[in-house]
Amino acid sequence: MASKKGFLAKAWPPIAVLAGLLACWQAAVTLGGVADWLLPSPLAIVQEAARVWPRLMEHTEATVRLTLAGFAGGSAAGFVLAALLHLIPGLRTGAYPLLVLSQNVPVIAIAPILTMLLGYGFLPKVLLLMVVCFFPVTVATLGGLSSPDPQLRHYFQMIGIGKWQMFWRVELPHAIVHLFSGLKISASYSVLSAIVAEWLGTNKGLGAFMLLSFKGFMPDRGYAAVFVIVALSLALFGLVVLAERCFIRWQPEKEAGKE
Repeated sequence: MASKKGFLAKAWPPIAVLAGLLACWQAAVTLGGVADWLLPSPLAIVQEAARVWPRLMEHTEATVRLTLAGFAGGSAAGFVLAALLHLIPGLRTGAYPLLVLSQNVPVIAIAPILTMLLGYGFLPKVLLLMVVCFFPVTVATLGGLSSPDPQLRHYFQMIGIGKWQMFWRVELPHAIVHLFSGLKISASYSVLSAIVAEWLGTNKGLGAFMLLSFKGFMPDRGYAAVFVIVALSLALFGLVVLAERCFIRWQPEKEAGKE
């Protein structure tokens, strides 16, 4: 019961601020006489979303498939790469700077290269999402693997535990919290990256729907797609948080004890 009250206490301020912003937006458009083609009101956006709901959901389904594939593939690749860099010190020394360098290349520059090499199908879009998602997971997990409890690590070294057992029993359990931190960052980036990937050249997905809507002077449809994109980003982030609470069961107890 206390946890529910705590959740409501944390949730209502941002909800109230969001409601206030939407109310100001609606009032500014209605009272200011702004043309609908220039800036539609929130009410007009909701009405248009309801009118084209089946089509909007069709594009949403395509974006969700792309997002989940890229997020899952990038996160798995990031975890495996972090484990390899941790277990093979020479590989970490040589490869880590290249990983950092790869993140300095704009996504919008990588996208045309993948398109030229692999065409306009599903694969280049998934690879683009994987490029975006793997780095936060790699860095966060690698940090967790490299900084376990020193006393516990020293104890296991004293009893002669091997490198692989040290990894499975000490380092990996400690890195789980850090892994989920990287997953939350990747979840925040994945939906937006999927939208960019859909701009490459496809007729399916919220990115394509939004682009065609704005080019066709139908901003109410474009803003409806934006609202759905935000909802998807929040939903994916929430799923990662829920998974974190399931895997790391002691965190809610700590928070409840503090409160």
